[in-house]
Amino acid sequence: MPEPALKGRGGGNGGGIFRALSYRNYRLFFFGQSVSLVGTWMQQVAMGWLVYRLTGSALLLGTVGFTSQIPTFLVAPFAGVLADRSNRRNLLLVTQSLAMLQAFLLTWFVLSGKIQVWHIIALSLLLGLVNGCDIPIRQSFVIEMVEERHMLGNAIALNSSMVNAARLVGPAVAGMLISVLGEGACFLLNGLSYLAVLVSLLAMRVAPRPPREFRGSLIYELREGVRYALFSQPIRMILMLMALMSLMGMPYAVLMPVFAKEVLKGGPHTYGFLMAASGVGALSGTVYLAYRKSIIGLGRLIAVSCALFGVGVAAFALSGTLWLSLVCLAVSGFGAMVQVAASNTILQTIVDDDKRGRVMSFFTMSFMGMTPFGSLFAGAVAGSIGAPATVQIGGLACLVGALVFSAWLPALREQVRPIYARLGILPELAQGIQAASEITVPPNEP
Repeated sequence: MPEPALKGRGGGNGGGIFRALSYRNYRLFFFGQSVSLVGTWMQQVAMGWLVYRLTGSALLLGTVGFTSQIPTFLVAPFAGVLADRSNRRNLLLVTQSLAMLQAFLLTWFVLSGKIQVWHIIALSLLLGLVNGCDIPIRQSFVIEMVEERHMLGNAIALNSSMVNAARLVGPAVAGMLISVLGEGACFLLNGLSYLAVLVSLLAMRVAPRPPREFRGSLIYELREGVRYALFSQPIRMILMLMALMSLMGMPYAVLMPVFAKEVLKGGPHTYGFLMAASGVGALSGTVYLAYRKSIIGLGRLIAVSCALFGVGVAAFALSGTLWLSLVCLAVSGFGAMVQVAASNTILQTIVDDDKRGRVMSFFTMSFMGMTPFGSLFAGAVAGSIGAPATVQIGGLACLVGALVFSAWLPALREQVRPIYARLGILPELAQGIQAASEITVPPNEP
C-alpha cells in the first residue's frame, strides 16, 4: 500500500508513544476511562480484602471471583453480536451506568453495616453480567475512535497502559483507605468515578457506521462468528493460549490476600503493595508496546511474554520475602500484559470488520471468561495443598503453553503474512502483489 494511504485525519502517523491521542474521541475516552479504572481497581482490592476479613476462607475468595467473572463466559458472545449490530457508544452508556449502580449498592450495604457474604456474591454476579457485555463492546469500539487500522496497535497499548496505571494507583490508594476509612470508601469512590467515563462518551462525535444487513437471528450470527474464529488458525491459537493463561495463571490474583496475610505476615498495606507491583510490571509492558512502531514481530512476543509470565508466577509462589515477591510479580505483570495487548492487537488487525464484535467477544471469553473457572479451581485446590503450590502449578502450565505456541508460530506467520500485505502493513510484499496482478491484466486496447 502506498505511504499516503497510511496517513490519517488524526495525524496518527507521527512518532511518539501517545500517537493515538491525536484523535479527539480516543483522547476523551482515554482520560475518562483513566479516572474510572482507578476506582475499579480500588473496588477489586477492597472486595477481596472484605471477603477475607469476613470469612478467612480461600475457598470463598475463589467463589466470589467465580461469580464476578463467570457471566462474562456466558453473555460475552451475545454481546459481541450486539456490538456488530448496534450503536456501540449507546451500549457502553448503558453498561457503564449499570456498573455505577452496582458500586453504589455495594457502598450502601457496607456503610450501613448490613453487608453479608451473600450480598457480595449477588452484587459480584451483577457486575459480572455488566462486564460480560461491556468488555467486547468496548474493545470493538476502539476502531471507531481511532478510525484507522494501522493505529490500533498504539491505541490498544495506550488503553492497556491506562488500565495498568490505574492498577498501580488504585490498589495503593485502596490499601491506605481500607486502613483508615474501611472498604466502603473504596466502593463509594468507584461509583463516583464512573461519571468521568459517562461524560467522555456523551462528549464524543462518532461517525455513523454503515448499515449492515442482518444475516439471520442472534444465534445464527453467533454460530457464524464461531465458525469464522475456529477456521482461522491464527485466531484459534491466540485464543487458546489466552484461555490457558487465564485458566491456570491469572487466578494467582484471587489468592493474593492469602499470600499477603499468611505467607508474608502482612496486612492490607502488603496486599496493596503486591497488587501494585504487578501493576508496575504490566504498565512497563504496555509502555514498551506503545513505543513500537509496527505490529511485525508481535507473534514472537506473545510466546515470549507468556513464558515470562509463567516463570514470574511460579517464582512468586516459591518466594517467602516481600521484596522478592514484588520483583516476581512485576515480571509476571509485564509478561501478562504484553501477551494480552499483543494478542488483542493481532486479532483486531486481521479480523474482518463485520465480525469484529464477535471475535472480540471470544477474546473476552478467553481472557476474562476462563478466569472464574481458574479462580474456583484455585480456591478449592489451595484449601487442600496450599496457595503457594497451587500458584506454582499454574505458572508451569503457562510455560508449557508458551512452548507449544512457539512450535506453531512459523505456520501462523505464513497465514497472517498475506493479510498484513493486503492491509499495507508489509508494504514491500503488498507492492509485489500489486505488481504481479498488473502483469496478469492485459493492457487496454487503444
